[in-house]
This record gives sequence, structure tokens and C-alpha cells, in this order.
Amino acid sequence: MDSMQKSGFTVAFLILIIVFVKPGKAQNEAPAIPFNPKKYVAPKVSSSLAVDGHLNEKGWQKAAWTDRFVDIEGGEAPKPRYQTRVKMLWDDTYLYIAAQMEEPHVWATLKKRDAVIFHDNNFEVFVDPDGDTHQYYELEVNALGTFWDLMLTEPYRTGGKAIDSWDMRNLEIGIDIQGTLNNPTDTDSGWTVELAIPWKDLEEASADGERPEMGDQWRINFSRVEWKLESQDGEYHKVVDPETQEPLSEDNWVWSPQGVVNMHYPEMWGYIQFAGADGAAFEWNEEEDIKWYLRRLYYRQYRYKEDYGTFTSDPKLLESQLLAKELGLKEQFPKLTVANIHNSSHTFEIQLKEPESGCLWYIRENGRVWSTALQQ
Repeated sequence: MDSMQKSGFTVAFLILIIVFVKPGKAQNEAPAIPFNPKKYVAPKVSSSLAVDGHLNEKGWQKAAWTDRFVDIEGGEAPKPRYQTRVKMLWDDTYLYIAAQMEEPHVWATLKKRDAVIFHDNNFEVFVDPDGDTHQYYELEVNALGTFWDLMLTEPYRTGGKAIDSWDMRNLEIGIDIQGTLNNPTDTDSGWTVELAIPWKDLEEASADGERPEMGDQWRINFSRVEWKLESQDGEYHKVVDPETQEPLSEDNWVWSPQGVVNMHYPEMWGYIQFAGADGAAFEWNEEEDIKWYLRRLYYRQYRYKEDYGTFTSDPKLLESQLLAKELGLKEQFPKLTVANIHNSSHTFEIQLKEPESGCLWYIRENGRVWSTALQQ
């Protein structure tokens, strides 16, 4: 079911318009699937875990496995050839993540930190603590335990930069291989990655600059990159296209589908809710409905720009009244009105007034979403 379940909220609209020269549909296309991100409730553990990849502590027994990974595009895309699933836990020091990957040919070559790890088969973690889609973290690990940790200022599609010099200073990684590594003469069962990511390395990008408390929710997603391999002279090699002699495209399998072949759509990531030792039911935060409403208007702005060469200040031209049907709501939203218009060279800003939450919500052409308190 689509998580946009609220029947309506009071809105007023402000769009700051510009003439934008380039990015278009290719960079900001709307995902091709409904907004229905995965959700996970992570129990809290009272004692630290031995990060060795074996997952035999009692804490891991309390944590449920996620749904099996799907193709990054979701929808009717082919199912992954091999299964992948994840568990999560937390304590006052670490976010713990465990991934179990079915794999008949465990293979890894890269040994240098901050190499482009997705050139090997890998497991990837994406974390956006405050859910504004900017200043988020990425971690990639291969079966050798080699990793690439980086921070993104914003998604690449809006000009974001990867900060490779940002480091997870006390990251712990445990790898367990069910079989052998880099041995084409046998068939393996798979490999497990266990991670302990320090809150000290994540809290800077949270809403208040602090580690989470019980009940808090962060955005998170996971990806598995899988290359097609063949054996030559006792070694694994990527299968190549006979016409181009380039490796065949990799598969991208994820926990929460993106609806587009791009992990850098943080608005499509799943949610982790931090719970006590006994867990809890996931509680949907209705502010996420507001964010998604803004996001649909954002996509429509780029669609309009693709068609007409400019953004618009007229909400009617964004077909805002059609959004209720698109989002599966029972009623149309109240009529949107333009409160004010400001012009600049290459930006737009949409503001949405929502008295029920007591906030004024914003989204800009770079996709960042945030709110401020309404003035009394």
C-alpha cells in the first residue's frame, strides 16, 4: 500500500522561478514506481557485539531479516539470481548491520581503501540521518573487507560532490565466507558482511547533530553490485560483450527499490526506526507525506522544464490537483495558490504551508527538503 494515506492537509504555495539552462529529465526523472519505501525496526542491544561476520550473538537472534533484495528498478524487473537480506541493531556506540549474500562464486580483487569498490562484487550502505536528501553517507565493502567510505554533499544529479577524504574512523568490518575466495574450481554458498558503524561518524549529519534516540527514524538503503563472471586459466574474469569487448553491465539489487537505476535518489530509500530491546511497531511519520508531496511537485517542475525550457510559478501548470489521484489519496488537496514569486537566474523554491504540523516546508531545485516553524 502507498504510504501516502492522509486524505489532505492545508497548503499554501510559493515558487521562486528561474530560467534553468541544462539539467533535464535525465537527471531528475521521477521514479517509475509508487512511493512505498521499506521499513525496519532495529532493536537496541545492551552489550557490544564481536564483529566477525558469524552473527552468533544473542542480539542478532532478536533482529529480523529484511525482505529479500529486489532489482533496483523494482516493479516488474527480473528477480535477482541470488538472495540477499539484512539485519540491523544498535547500541549507544554503533549502528550494526549484517548482510547475508547467496553467492556461488565469491570473488574480490580490490585491496586499497577508497578504491571504487563497485568494480568488484560488493555490498553498499547508504544513510541519510536527517532525511533532507543532502549530506548523506555511503559505504561499500567487498569480500576482502576492503572498503570505500565517503560523504555526499547532495545527489550527483544536482551537482553533488563525493568527499572521499571523509573517513569512518572506528569502523569495524567482519567478513565470513561460506566457501572459498577467488577459487573457480568449487561452488560456494555465499558470504556475510557484519558492520559496526560508529555514531561519531554519522551524527554530524543528523537533524540535531546527535546520535539517535529510541523512536527516531533515519533514511537508509542497501545495494548489492553483482557482475557476471566466468573462469579463465583458473581465475575469475568479468563476462564481456563480444561486440564491444567491455564487461556486461552489472546487476544492482537493493532492499528498498529506487524505481530508477540510480542509488542516489535518497527520497526513495527505506526507513530504520530505532527501538528498545523488545522492538516496537513501526510508526509512520505523517511529515513524510508532506515531503513526498513536495517531491512530486519537484519532479513535475523538471518535467515542465523539459517540455517548455523553463520552470513555472503556476501550480496549475504543475497539475497539482492531479497529485491526489497519482498518490492514491481519497480526496483532492485544497486548491493551491501562489503566495509570492521571486526571480533569480537559475533556481526555484517551492514553499508549502502546513498549519497542522506548525511548519513551513521547502524544496529547492537541488532537491533539498526542510522545514521551519510557522510565524505566529
